Amino acid sequence: MRALLAAALAASTLVAHAGVAGETLDPRRPGVPVLVGPPARALTDPKKIVSAPRPDALPIPVADLFFLRSSWFATWTPGGDVVMATDLTGRINLWRVPGSGGFPLQLQQSEDKAFYPAVTPDGKTIFYASDIGGREIFDIFSIPANGGAAINLAATPDASDTGPLHISQDSRLLAFNRRVSTEPSTNVAVMALGDHSVRLLTREKEAGVYWSVVGFDPHATHLYANRSNAGQTESSIWRIDVATGTATKIAGGAGAPYEAAVAISADGKSLSVTSENRAGLRQAMLLDLATGTRVAVHASDWPQEAGAFSPDGRQLIATENVDGRDQVYLYDLASKNARALRLPQGKTAGYFGALPAFSPDGSRLLFPYSSASAPFDYWTFDIASGTASQLTRLGLASVDAATLPRSEIVRYRSADGTVISAVLWMPWNLKRDGSAPVVVVAHGGPTGQTTDSFDATATALASRGYLVIAPNVRGSTGYGRAFEQANRRDLGGRDLEDEAGAAKFLVASGYADPKRIGITGGSYGGFMTVMALARMPDFWAAGVEAYGIVNWNTMWERGSPALREYQRGLIGDPVTDRDVYARVSPLTYLGDTRAPMLVLQGRNDIRVPAYEAEQIVATLEAAGKIVEARYYAEEGHGFLKRENQIDAAERTIAWFDKYLKGSKK
Repeated sequence: MRALLAAALAASTLVAHAGVAGETLDPRRPGVPVLVGPPARALTDPKKIVSAPRPDALPIPVADLFFLRSSWFATWTPGGDVVMATDLTGRINLWRVPGSGGFPLQLQQSEDKAFYPAVTPDGKTIFYASDIGGREIFDIFSIPANGGAAINLAATPDASDTGPLHISQDSRLLAFNRRVSTEPSTNVAVMALGDHSVRLLTREKEAGVYWSVVGFDPHATHLYANRSNAGQTESSIWRIDVATGTATKIAGGAGAPYEAAVAISADGKSLSVTSENRAGLRQAMLLDLATGTRVAVHASDWPQEAGAFSPDGRQLIATENVDGRDQVYLYDLASKNARALRLPQGKTAGYFGALPAFSPDGSRLLFPYSSASAPFDYWTFDIASGTASQLTRLGLASVDAATLPRSEIVRYRSADGTVISAVLWMPWNLKRDGSAPVVVVAHGGPTGQTTDSFDATATALASRGYLVIAPNVRGSTGYGRAFEQANRRDLGGRDLEDEAGAAKFLVASGYADPKRIGITGGSYGGFMTVMALARMPDFWAAGVEAYGIVNWNTMWERGSPALREYQRGLIGDPVTDRDVYARVSPLTYLGDTRAPMLVLQGRNDIRVPAYEAEQIVATLEAAGKIVEARYYAEEGHGFLKRENQIDAAERTIAWFDKYLKGSKK
């Protein structure tokens, strides 16, 4: 599909249109934009990548890498402390750390994860969402801000209540997203914090439509929400009357593939909005609610996400995704100027535009930081002085960032000439003699992206002499809509060639052994691993697949109603597009597999049910192939309990050690 798109673009004489960043017009159809990719990227000469000498380099203990604690969500308290959801104990619980730094205080204890923390404006209560055993049926809980017993505010075994959570300025109402387990759509719900009663403000009738809360206006008479469909062909922003549920569309609609508000200003007059332009690139915008006027925060040829307003409403955050690395901008509403902030190079933005976040007094920003060569921590940025400071110390003394394998972003051409970017972890002390084993890491999604952020398993492999490369194949986000949609109805086709191209790039470097190439990944990366071993059996020597799809028909039958609509957008309908389903299902080719395969799966996975893994094992065993499986109880889609993360990583390394290092094919 990408090749057809490239051919179509090449057949036209495209003229740059200065009005919109990244947009071109087709002269044969005046005024009609053509979707284009990101800016031209210089290719990496494989002969110039270098494995530097380091005599003291040793394999990093796997357990140590998973005791490098991480965090998924964080928010300021009104008093200037930070509440974060972190796995300090091996479980994702809530902790509070002083805004000036210091040892964090644990606020609640649970075997199950705590997500989406939100603190009431009066500073008295913290709300969060939690599920049981990875089943993704979330309930809303509250705890006192200083710690105490957790209260389940609306136990709903048949519905999932998730965030981000938003609290009205008078600490009276809580807004969240609700999805009934049997329905294919989500809705907006509001809880009265006085008696914990819940009202649905939307009642979506269309399948595969997702509502998500943006926030209340200053008086809590209205709230703003986004509405989008699973096929990513329509999105819009709405203002909803809290008392009546009457919803008014204020932006977007049919023909607007991505239009999403992120934050509302303190005076309620403006929204920060991420809007996809006609060239297929998402850009950060400021939307005046009275006039409908839009102003670009910082026009760019790279995708962006809008962010938070400062407490006084005078500044706005936007983040630019430059080939997998974040560049954060601070926009001044009065001067209409944006300045790039000097933050550490890597991943410095969080989920849903919530981070970086302004401190209550507006003087500092809280942001997450990691890179492929630096473990995760929270940092703060002083706006006046322009200095960044590390806030948390979530690491382990035995893991020194200076001794970790080096990483870089490389770029190569795939089989049809498409330029692919990838993150490369380079071991120390390799000889350029064509003997090193390779592991390709396929990301999930397919609408996902490998960014310049820390990966414990990749680091563990690289410290053991594996060349590890994670390509952003066609279908990835971060490179515009044309690239993101380039694998629709072609899953495991051209995007698989892109994965193989990453290994070929390393072979061309002179370091890699073409007979010692493995592949691993989770979710869509697991699908890609199975497809790789099945469709290119002579290329790959081993694979480790985690919670991946093998049969799109059984995914349709057993997957959640909401995910069916996403699947429909990727490959169509299982009845009318039967041939597509057969062509893109690894099960069709699985009997051709030759390389040994390890299967890792959570028993409670609702996204990719365990039956997918069971089909892989049964099919390969019946064909006399080498296959092993490990199922994790009380885990869902992805492994969040530390002991299971360690076990999965150790099994992955042992598998590749046996079949990539143990002998040649």
